[in-house]
Amino acid sequence: MAELKSYQTPLNSRYASEEMKFNFSDHKKFSTWRRMWWILGKAQQEVGLTIDGHPITQEQLDEMEANLENIDFRIAMEEERKRKHDVMAHVHTFGVACPKAKGIIHLGATSCYVTDNTDLIMIRDGLDILLPKVAKCIKRLADFALSYKDLPTLGYTHYQPAQLTTVGKRACLWLQDLVIDEMTISRVRHDLKFRGIKGATGTQASFLQLFDNDAAKVKALDKAVTRMAGFSGCLTISGQTYTRRIDIGIVSALSAFGASAHKIFTDIRLLAHDKEIEEPFDKSQIGSSAMPYKRNPMRSERGCALSRHLMTILSNAMQTHSTQWFERTLDDSANRKLTLGEAFLSADAVLQLLQNVLEGLVVYPKVIERRIHAELPFMATENIIMAMVRKMKDGDRQEVHEKIRVLSHEAGSVVKNEGKDNDLIDRIKRDPYFEPILADLDHLLEPATFVGRAPEQVTDFIREEVEPVLQKYEGQLSGSAELKV
Repeated sequence: MAELKSYQTPLNSRYASEEMKFNFSDHKKFSTWRRMWWILGKAQQEVGLTIDGHPITQEQLDEMEANLENIDFRIAMEEERKRKHDVMAHVHTFGVACPKAKGIIHLGATSCYVTDNTDLIMIRDGLDILLPKVAKCIKRLADFALSYKDLPTLGYTHYQPAQLTTVGKRACLWLQDLVIDEMTISRVRHDLKFRGIKGATGTQASFLQLFDNDAAKVKALDKAVTRMAGFSGCLTISGQTYTRRIDIGIVSALSAFGASAHKIFTDIRLLAHDKEIEEPFDKSQIGSSAMPYKRNPMRSERGCALSRHLMTILSNAMQTHSTQWFERTLDDSANRKLTLGEAFLSADAVLQLLQNVLEGLVVYPKVIERRIHAELPFMATENIIMAMVRKMKDGDRQEVHEKIRVLSHEAGSVVKNEGKDNDLIDRIKRDPYFEPILADLDHLLEPATFVGRAPEQVTDFIREEVEPVLQKYEGQLSGSAELKV
């Protein structure tokens, strides 16, 4: 195939969804440029613009509308090679398709009228693609958390065994991050404004000239273009371009999601190492070309790789904004062609992976139980100390603590130096000093008594913070995520 003989970004050829790839495609971009020229003509007609005493005709607008998708890319490429200007190349190409409307295409506008406004449209549509996918991941993870809210598991601080939690409560730590990501991405979507018609340096001077210094008509034109493009508001101030600070906000929200996803994938990889939880593994899937027994967490590893790329894009957006001199410089253009598309395609690919993993997580309760019992004797020492103090007539906590300390170090030595199981409880049972609590030991060692309010916290969190988010996406949460490779 021809595409195999030239470089294809892996995001496009392997990982991102068809809808997101189309959103940042040349066809979407250039057809939207044409739509913006058509909208400008409609708005100018609506506001009452005349050219040499002649109004913009409906015939001209109909001709433009009929050719929004009819793009001769061969002509456009030849024109760009000749003129070294992509916008003017497409102005000419559109004029060839619309000879009656040729004279009103791009009237009063600067290149950034089509490029910046189109970028904002693709950003808006891209966010609208991503947000339901975030919600799907939230829904899958919420269901998982509820299913395992009562299952005790080792907690870890510093990646060392700590107090018990539950599998569902740990999932809520991941879920909490995704809820924050949904809120952040929703906020930038809500706050997104259109550039509108601002002219070469943002002063609207060319449009003021078109309307014979009638500022009210220029403002009306700005509002009409914004409304026709589907935005509720436009920027009051801009240079030639909309401020690239807006790009930072967009990419920051997506990069922050990348950090959340990276943590989730990393935790799953660590749990897979301990054989407590695994990502889905297809029947015909091969884990290693050399070691046929392996079940490598390929999906989560890929998720980490793509998330890491997503996180790095933010620096690029900040560099671009910081070097925009005065009203604008053109060194943002080629850079943003990479940055914006890569950010959205990366986020989309990571969401596809994350949903796929969350839909197929496998939990191994017996392995989890075995790991708990290997560490629980040490964790139960405080409970044993308190039980002894309550049972003894003149209980001395420090004395009990010293007894437990000595036995704990002996048991720890057996585990570390001899490779045997933790026998602290057997040592306690054999020591007559602990006779007062022997009948209570089984209860003191029940894992469910060590998880605190974890099960209730899961229920409360999902009811109070997760369900209100999911209600926003009612009807958009079905369907599974399948991976192509």
